[in-house]
Amino acid sequence: MKAASSFGFALALALAAGTARAQPQKPAEGSRPRTVELAHQVTAAAAIETLPKPLKGFYKAHRGEMPSLALEPEFAAHGPERRFLIDRLLAFPFAELPRTEAALVAKYGDKAKGIGRLPWLVQESYARLVDAMKTPDKEKILAESDVLTGLIVDLRSPLNLTDNFDGQRTGQHGLWVRIMEKLPQAIGKDLKLSPDAANYLDNPKEYVFSIMLGSYVWLDNMLYLEELARRGKSGYGDPYFEDLARRLGPILREQVLSPAAEDAASYWYTAWMVAGRPELK
Repeated sequence: MKAASSFGFALALALAAGTARAQPQKPAEGSRPRTVELAHQVTAAAAIETLPKPLKGFYKAHRGEMPSLALEPEFAAHGPERRFLIDRLLAFPFAELPRTEAALVAKYGDKAKGIGRLPWLVQESYARLVDAMKTPDKEKILAESDVLTGLIVDLRSPLNLTDNFDGQRTGQHGLWVRIMEKLPQAIGKDLKLSPDAANYLDNPKEYVFSIMLGSYVWLDNMLYLEELARRGKSGYGDPYFEDLARRLGPILREQVLSPAAEDAASYWYTAWMVAGRPELK
Protein backbone atom coordinates (compact mmCIF):
# COMPACT_ATOMS: atom_id res chain seq x y z
CA MET A 1 0.00 0.00 0.00
CA LYS A 2 1.33 3.45 -0.81
CA ALA A 3 2.12 5.85 2.00
CA ALA A 4 -0.85 8.09 2.71
CA SER A 5 0.98 11.43 2.68
CA SER A 6 0.80 13.54 -0.49
CA PHE A 7 4.27 15.05 -0.31
CA GLY A 8 3.06 18.51 -1.15
CA PHE A 9 6.15 19.75 0.59
CA ALA A 10 8.11 19.03 -2.62
CA LEU A 11 7.19 22.53 -3.79
CA ALA A 12 8.58 24.05 -0.60
CA LEU A 13 11.78 22.10 -1.07
CA ALA A 14 12.08 23.32 -4.64
CA LEU A 15 11.68 26.90 -3.46
CA ALA A 16 14.20 26.33 -0.71
CA ALA A 17 16.57 24.93 -3.29
CA GLY A 18 16.20 28.09 -5.35
CA THR A 19 17.06 30.19 -2.29
CA ALA A 20 20.07 28.05 -1.56
CA ARG A 21 21.29 28.40 -5.15
CA ALA A 22 21.29 32.16 -4.69
CA GLN A 23 23.76 31.69 -1.82
CA PRO A 24 26.11 29.02 -3.12
CA GLN A 25 28.64 27.42 -0.82
CA LYS A 26 32.29 27.98 -1.54
CA PRO A 27 33.49 24.94 -3.49
CA ALA A 28 36.46 22.95 -2.28
CA GLU A 29 39.72 23.70 -4.06
CA GLY A 30 39.94 21.86 -7.35
CA SER A 31 36.28 20.80 -7.38
CA ARG A 32 33.41 21.95 -9.57
CA PRO A 33 30.81 24.22 -7.90
CA ARG A 34 28.38 22.26 -5.74
CA THR A 35 24.67 22.64 -6.35
CA VAL A 36 21.65 21.90 -4.20
CA GLU A 37 20.85 18.22 -4.69
CA LEU A 38 17.10 18.37 -4.98
CA ALA A 39 16.89 14.61 -5.56
CA HIS A 40 18.54 14.00 -2.18
CA GLN A 41 16.37 16.58 -0.44
CA VAL A 42 13.06 15.30 -1.76
CA THR A 43 14.04 11.69 -1.05
CA ALA A 44 15.00 12.46 2.56
CA ALA A 45 11.76 14.37 3.13
CA ALA A 46 9.65 11.61 1.57
CA ALA A 47 11.45 8.93 3.61
CA ILE A 48 10.37 10.59 6.86
CA GLU A 49 6.72 10.31 5.87
CA THR A 50 6.96 6.53 5.38
CA LEU A 51 8.15 5.77 8.92
CA PRO A 52 6.03 4.14 11.63
CA LYS A 53 5.36 5.87 14.92
CA PRO A 54 7.20 6.90 17.09
CA LEU A 55 10.15 7.03 14.70
CA LYS A 56 8.28 9.32 12.33
CA GLY A 57 7.67 11.81 15.13
CA PHE A 58 11.38 12.00 15.93
CA TYR A 59 12.46 12.65 12.35
CA LYS A 60 9.65 15.13 11.68
CA ALA A 61 10.51 17.10 14.82
CA HIS A 62 14.17 17.34 13.81
CA ARG A 63 14.03 17.29 10.00
CA GLY A 64 15.53 20.78 9.82
CA GLU A 65 18.60 19.43 11.60
CA MET A 66 19.32 16.95 8.83
CA PRO A 67 22.07 18.45 6.65
CA SER A 68 20.19 18.14 3.35
CA LEU A 69 16.97 19.63 4.78
CA ALA A 70 18.53 22.51 6.71
CA LEU A 71 17.88 26.13 5.72
CA GLU A 72 21.41 26.17 4.33
CA PRO A 73 21.64 22.59 3.05
CA GLU A 74 24.88 20.66 2.95
CA PHE A 75 25.72 17.57 0.95
CA ALA A 76 28.60 15.12 1.01
CA ALA A 77 30.97 15.48 -1.93
CA HIS A 78 30.50 13.03 -4.80
CA GLY A 79 33.51 11.10 -5.97
CA PRO A 80 34.52 7.86 -7.70
CA GLU A 81 33.93 5.88 -4.50
CA ARG A 82 30.21 6.68 -4.69
CA ARG A 83 29.79 4.46 -7.74
CA PHE A 84 29.94 0.73 -8.41
CA LEU A 85 30.73 0.15 -12.07
CA ILE A 86 29.77 -3.48 -11.85
CA ASP A 87 29.24 -4.06 -15.59
CA ARG A 88 32.99 -3.52 -15.99
CA LEU A 89 33.39 -6.91 -14.28
CA LEU A 90 30.16 -8.85 -14.83
CA ALA A 91 27.11 -8.91 -17.07
CA PHE A 92 23.62 -8.45 -15.63
CA PRO A 93 22.24 -10.07 -13.43
CA PHE A 94 25.69 -10.26 -11.79
CA ALA A 95 25.09 -13.78 -10.47
CA GLU A 96 28.76 -14.34 -9.62
CA LEU A 97 29.21 -11.07 -7.72
CA PRO A 98 31.08 -11.62 -4.41
CA ARG A 99 29.23 -10.31 -1.37
CA THR A 100 32.20 -8.71 0.40
CA GLU A 101 34.74 -6.18 -0.77
CA ALA A 102 37.62 -8.45 0.21
CA ALA A 103 36.18 -11.31 -1.83
CA LEU A 104 35.66 -9.00 -4.81
CA VAL A 105 39.31 -7.92 -4.75
CA ALA A 106 40.47 -11.50 -4.23
CA LYS A 107 38.51 -12.64 -7.29
CA TYR A 108 39.18 -9.78 -9.70
CA GLY A 109 42.42 -8.23 -8.44
CA ASP A 110 43.41 -5.07 -10.29
CA LYS A 111 40.23 -5.21 -12.39
CA ALA A 112 38.28 -4.30 -9.26
CA LYS A 113 40.26 -1.11 -8.76
CA GLY A 114 38.47 2.10 -9.66
CA ILE A 115 34.96 0.66 -9.91
CA GLY A 116 33.88 2.34 -6.66
CA ARG A 117 32.70 1.24 -3.21
CA LEU A 118 29.00 2.16 -3.23
CA PRO A 119 27.54 -1.08 -1.79
CA TRP A 120 30.14 -1.14 0.95
CA LEU A 121 29.59 2.55 1.70
CA VAL A 122 25.89 1.82 2.25
CA GLN A 123 26.72 -1.06 4.56
CA GLU A 124 29.24 1.02 6.53
CA SER A 125 26.81 3.92 6.89
CA TYR A 126 24.08 1.58 8.14
CA ALA A 127 26.48 0.14 10.75
CA ARG A 128 27.31 3.66 11.97
CA LEU A 129 23.60 4.48 12.17
CA VAL A 130 22.98 1.42 14.36
CA ASP A 131 25.78 2.57 16.68
CA ALA A 132 24.31 6.08 16.81
CA MET A 133 20.86 4.67 17.61
CA LYS A 134 22.28 2.63 20.48
CA THR A 135 23.70 5.70 22.21
CA PRO A 136 21.27 7.34 21.24
CA ASP A 137 23.01 10.41 19.84
CA LYS A 138 20.50 12.70 18.13
CA GLU A 139 23.03 14.66 16.08
CA LYS A 140 24.79 11.53 14.83
CA ILE A 141 21.48 9.79 14.07
CA LEU A 142 20.27 12.66 11.92
CA ALA A 143 23.59 13.20 10.17
CA GLU A 144 24.13 9.51 9.41
CA SER A 145 20.53 9.03 8.30
CA ASP A 146 21.13 11.80 5.79
CA VAL A 147 24.42 10.33 4.60
CA LEU A 148 22.71 6.97 4.13
CA THR A 149 19.90 8.59 2.14
CA GLY A 150 22.36 10.16 -0.28
CA LEU A 151 24.10 6.82 -0.78
CA ILE A 152 20.79 5.06 -1.41
CA VAL A 153 19.86 7.69 -4.02
CA ASP A 154 23.20 6.94 -5.68
CA LEU A 155 22.60 3.19 -5.55
CA ARG A 156 19.12 3.62 -7.06
CA SER A 157 20.58 5.54 -10.00
CA PRO A 158 21.51 3.14 -12.83
CA LEU A 159 24.22 5.54 -13.99
CA ASN A 160 26.23 4.89 -10.84
CA LEU A 161 26.36 1.18 -11.68
CA THR A 162 27.76 1.28 -15.19
CA ASP A 163 31.09 1.91 -16.86
CA ASN A 164 29.11 4.31 -19.06
CA PHE A 165 28.16 6.41 -16.01
CA ASP A 166 28.67 9.74 -17.78
CA GLY A 167 27.48 8.65 -21.21
CA GLN A 168 31.06 8.68 -22.42
CA ARG A 169 30.69 5.36 -24.25
CA THR A 170 27.48 6.28 -26.06
CA GLY A 171 28.23 9.87 -27.08
CA GLN A 172 26.13 11.29 -24.23
CA HIS A 173 28.89 13.11 -22.35
CA GLY A 174 27.80 14.92 -19.19
CA LEU A 175 24.87 12.54 -18.71
CA TRP A 176 25.22 12.08 -14.94
CA VAL A 177 24.98 15.79 -14.13
CA ARG A 178 22.10 16.32 -16.57
CA ILE A 179 20.00 13.51 -15.12
CA MET A 180 20.89 13.46 -11.41
CA GLU A 181 21.39 17.19 -10.78
CA LYS A 182 19.77 19.26 -13.52
CA LEU A 183 16.74 17.12 -14.36
CA PRO A 184 15.34 17.23 -10.77
CA GLN A 185 15.70 21.01 -10.82
CA ALA A 186 13.92 21.15 -14.19
CA ILE A 187 11.03 19.06 -12.84
CA GLY A 188 10.86 21.32 -9.76
CA LYS A 189 7.52 21.35 -7.98
CA ASP A 190 6.35 18.28 -9.89
CA LEU A 191 9.06 16.12 -8.31
CA LYS A 192 6.56 14.45 -5.99
CA LEU A 193 7.31 10.98 -4.70
CA SER A 194 5.03 8.10 -3.72
CA PRO A 195 7.13 5.57 -1.78
CA ASP A 196 5.71 2.55 -0.02
CA ALA A 197 5.90 2.38 3.78
CA ALA A 198 9.22 1.62 5.43
CA ASN A 199 9.71 -1.99 6.41
CA TYR A 200 12.09 -4.06 8.48
CA LEU A 201 15.03 -5.49 6.51
CA ASP A 202 15.85 -9.07 7.48
CA ASN A 203 19.31 -8.85 5.91
CA PRO A 204 20.46 -5.22 5.49
CA LYS A 205 23.84 -6.23 4.03
CA GLU A 206 22.31 -8.40 1.33
CA TYR A 207 19.60 -5.86 0.55
CA VAL A 208 22.09 -3.52 -1.14
CA PHE A 209 22.45 -6.08 -3.93
CA SER A 210 18.69 -6.30 -4.37
CA ILE A 211 18.61 -2.52 -4.77
CA MET A 212 21.38 -2.73 -7.34
CA LEU A 213 19.54 -5.28 -9.47
CA GLY A 214 16.30 -3.30 -9.35
CA SER A 215 18.16 -0.18 -10.39
CA TYR A 216 20.33 -1.50 -13.20
CA VAL A 217 17.38 -2.80 -15.25
CA TRP A 218 16.44 0.83 -16.02
CA LEU A 219 19.81 1.78 -17.52
CA ASP A 220 18.97 1.15 -21.19
CA ASN A 221 15.69 3.04 -20.81
CA MET A 222 17.51 6.06 -19.39
CA LEU A 223 20.09 6.09 -22.16
CA TYR A 224 17.48 5.71 -24.91
CA LEU A 225 15.07 8.33 -23.56
CA GLU A 226 17.86 10.85 -23.06
CA GLU A 227 18.98 10.29 -26.64
CA LEU A 228 15.43 10.90 -27.84
CA ALA A 229 15.27 14.15 -25.84
CA ARG A 230 18.40 15.41 -27.62
CA ARG A 231 17.15 14.76 -31.14
CA GLY A 232 16.54 17.87 -33.19
CA LYS A 233 17.96 20.23 -30.55
CA SER A 234 21.07 22.34 -30.78
CA GLY A 235 22.08 22.11 -27.14
CA TYR A 236 20.98 21.53 -23.57
CA GLY A 237 18.67 24.48 -23.07
CA ASP A 238 15.08 24.68 -21.85
CA PRO A 239 13.58 22.72 -24.78
CA TYR A 240 15.92 19.83 -24.07
CA PHE A 241 15.13 19.71 -20.33
CA GLU A 242 11.40 20.09 -20.94
CA ASP A 243 11.52 17.10 -23.25
CA LEU A 244 13.79 15.18 -20.88
CA ALA A 245 11.42 15.83 -17.97
CA ARG A 246 8.48 14.56 -20.02
CA ARG A 247 10.26 11.41 -21.13
CA LEU A 248 12.50 10.56 -18.20
CA GLY A 249 10.73 12.30 -15.32
CA PRO A 250 8.39 9.37 -14.59
CA ILE A 251 11.32 6.95 -14.30
CA LEU A 252 13.21 9.34 -12.04
CA ARG A 253 10.18 9.75 -9.75
CA GLU A 254 8.76 6.21 -9.77
CA GLN A 255 11.76 3.94 -10.32
CA VAL A 256 14.65 5.87 -8.76
CA LEU A 257 13.62 8.34 -6.07
CA SER A 258 10.40 6.84 -4.69
CA PRO A 259 12.07 3.44 -4.11
CA ALA A 260 15.09 5.27 -2.71
CA ALA A 261 12.87 6.98 -0.12
CA GLU A 262 11.36 3.65 0.92
CA ASP A 263 14.82 2.04 1.07
CA ALA A 264 16.33 4.85 3.13
CA ALA A 265 13.48 4.82 5.62
CA SER A 266 13.67 1.02 5.83
CA TYR A 267 17.35 1.24 6.75
CA TRP A 268 16.57 3.89 9.39
CA TYR A 269 13.76 1.75 10.81
CA THR A 270 15.85 -1.42 10.79
CA ALA A 271 18.75 0.35 12.52
CA TRP A 272 16.36 1.55 15.23
CA MET A 273 14.93 -1.93 15.72
CA VAL A 274 18.37 -3.58 15.83
CA ALA A 275 19.50 -0.97 18.37
CA GLY A 276 16.69 -2.07 20.69
CA ARG A 277 14.03 0.50 19.84
CA PRO A 278 15.59 3.29 21.92
CA GLU A 279 13.46 6.25 22.96
CA LEU A 280 14.39 9.13 20.67
CA LYS A 281 13.73 12.74 21.62
